[in-house]
Amino acid sequence: MRPHVELIQEDDYVWHAAELPTGEGRASERRLSVDEEDGSSSLRVDFHTDWGRSPGIHHANTEYYVLDGEIDYGGRRIGKGGYVYAPKGVPTDYLRIAEGTRLLHYREYGDAGFDPIDSVASAKRWDDAREDVIVIDSEAMPWDAVPNPGPMPGLFIKYLHVDPTTGFYTRLVHAQEGWADHRLAHHPCYEEAYTTEGHMEYNFGTLDLGTYFFRPARVKHGHFTTMEGGATWLLRSDGELANWYTQNEWVMWGGEGVNYGPEGLDDSPHPALRWAHSTHAMAQPWRTDEDMRQLQASWQFQKDQDRFDAPVTHHGSGTDPAAVAIAKAMDAYNLQGGHDGHGHSHDHDHDHDHDHEHEHEHEHSHEREVINLDFGWFGRSTEHADERTDDQAHSWGAGRPWKAGDPIPAPILSSLPVRSRSRGRWDGDGM
Repeated sequence: MRPHVELIQEDDYVWHAAELPTGEGRASERRLSVDEEDGSSSLRVDFHTDWGRSPGIHHANTEYYVLDGEIDYGGRRIGKGGYVYAPKGVPTDYLRIAEGTRLLHYREYGDAGFDPIDSVASAKRWDDAREDVIVIDSEAMPWDAVPNPGPMPGLFIKYLHVDPTTGFYTRLVHAQEGWADHRLAHHPCYEEAYTTEGHMEYNFGTLDLGTYFFRPARVKHGHFTTMEGGATWLLRSDGELANWYTQNEWVMWGGEGVNYGPEGLDDSPHPALRWAHSTHAMAQPWRTDEDMRQLQASWQFQKDQDRFDAPVTHHGSGTDPAAVAIAKAMDAYNLQGGHDGHGHSHDHDHDHDHDHEHEHEHEHSHEREVINLDFGWFGRSTEHADERTDDQAHSWGAGRPWKAGDPIPAPILSSLPVRSRSRGRWDGDGM
C-alpha cells in the first residue's frame, strides 16, 4: 500500500521524466504518491511538446484529468476539466496531448505498462477486464449537492467514475466559502485529493492550489473551514466512503531519555530522565476568529438536526483531556488497591526520576491485583475478526469493504506534517 502523505504542496516535489511508454513527445512528472508494491501512482504531468500514443491496453486502471490545456482521445477533443478513464485490460483508442498541457494522471492496481494494438476493434480484452472507457467534459457537468447526510449545506460534487463492483470512485468536490465541518473523521477506505482551486484550512494545514494528500484507511482528520472563494478538489477513494466521527480526542506518550536531557547530551552514568508529550501540548491555538465562527456554525447545524455532538473547542486550549484521563486512571487505580493490591494507596509522587530499584514492588508483586481501567473501546477490540487473518492483517491502514452493521474500527493516529520548502510554512497541528 502507499505511505501516508499529509499535507504537501506539489512544488515541494522534484520533476522526473514522465513514465509514459510507447508515447512520442516530452513530458515531466511529479510523483505525488506511489505504491512500490504494485505500481499504483498519483502523478502531476506537464507536457513540453505535443505528445501522442497509438491505441493500446493499459496494465492498470488509468485516469487522466486536464488541469490546463487539451487532450484528444480517439477524435474527441476536451480542454480544462477533461477526464478519461481507461480500465485495466480494456483496448483504448489513441491519445494526443497538446504542448503546455498540465494534467493529473492516476494508475491503480498496476504499473505504467502499455501494450500497443493495431486497432480497438480488432483487439481482445483481457479475460478479467471490467468496465469500459469513460470520456467526460466535467466543465459541462452540473454540481450536485452531496447526498450523504451529515455535513452542513454548501458541499457539492461531480462524479467522474464509480466502479460498480468495488465502489472505487473519482469525483470533483467543491466547498463554498463559509462551509465548515468541525468533526474529526476516519474512513474504511483510503482518501486522496489534489486541490484544483480555492483555499481551505483544516487541522493538517492549508489546502490551496496544488496541495495534495494521500491518507490510508482509518487515519483521523478534520476541522475544515473553507475560506475566500471556496475550494475544489479532485478526490479519489478505493471504496465507498463512510464517515466515522471523533471529538475531543486525546493521547499522551513519553519515555525515558538515557543519555540526553534539558542540559544536552550526557553519557555519564545517571538516572534516566522521564519526559511526556501530549497532542494537546503540540497544538497551538492557530484558528482565527472566522475559523471558529464557521466551526461553531457547523456544530449548531448538527444540533439543529437533533444529532448528538460534542461542542467545538479550540484544539490546544482549555484543559488537556489526556491529563484528565490520566487523573481518572490514577483515582481508579488507588481506589482498587494502588501499589499493594490491598486497598492501601501510596501518596508518593509518580513523577520522580525512578532512580531506585522499587525493591518493595518486587517483594510482594505476586499479591497485586490486576486492575482493569476502562478507557472505552480499544482499537483492536473494534476490528472485524476477518481483519486479523486476511492478507492485509499486517497493515492497519489497509482499506476493507464495510457495510452497515459491521464493527467500526478505531482511527489511526497520524504524525505532524512536514515543513513546506516552497511555502516556508508548517502545515497544521497534526491531531
